[in-house]
Amino acid sequence: MADKPFAEQTVVVTGGGTGIGRAAALAFADQGAAHVVITGRRPERLAEVAALHPAVRAVIADDTTAEGTEAVAAAVEQCGGTLDMFVHNAGVFRFSPLGAMDAATVREVMDINLIGPMLLTRPPAPGAARPRRQHRAVVSSRAGHNPTPVRSAYAASKAGMHSLTRTWPAELASHGIRVNAVAPGFVKTEAYAANGLTEDQVNGLFEHAKADIPLGAVGEVDDITPRITRLAEPAGALVTGQILTLDGGMGLA
Repeated sequence: MADKPFAEQTVVVTGGGTGIGRAAALAFADQGAAHVVITGRRPERLAEVAALHPAVRAVIADDTTAEGTEAVAAAVEQCGGTLDMFVHNAGVFRFSPLGAMDAATVREVMDINLIGPMLLTRPPAPGAARPRRQHRAVVSSRAGHNPTPVRSAYAASKAGMHSLTRTWPAELASHGIRVNAVAPGFVKTEAYAANGLTEDQVNGLFEHAKADIPLGAVGEVDDITPRITRLAEPAGALVTGQILTLDGGMGLA
């Protein structure tokens, strides 16, 4: 059916407990996916999402570790062994002025934003059946190609993901795997509160940002998730290695 483009398919969404990951997982489930595996490190948030749709299954996993990647692989096996879609969404944002940066902050950002996706991306084993098709979506950021001060570690991690979005497709194409990225600008998620900003500070940040956004609006989660699912649909069969910027035109300024 046209409104169920992911019928019978298995999807993995990292960082599926909140924000864009949560919305993407539910969107794939609503559009027919048989199994949607969401990963994260906060059981209560994952459980909340899993309770919203019977196709969603929560897996507690730190994707930056061997144990975490093994847990994801085991979940896919339990869902039938065929992986159709993978959304690399898990990420962390840290305000990190150079004068205050420490090794722990840099490692946290790089491990979660860059190393985790690399550990979770492997070509099929020699002799394994070619996937019927597979799409990997990278949730990146405009900071990967248009960085701003006090975000250098974050921007570097996203620049790395942009590079992988261009190199993975060439390496994985022979296995029937496509890779594309979405690169949002300012989006209303919990990331800012997680950095210690109050609600008033977050609202002030967004109001200030609007002055640099030609469309004059900060993004909502629902502005991003349809692009993730659309890229994964059969209609996108020839689209790979692309980075779709969703920033209201901020990059034009």
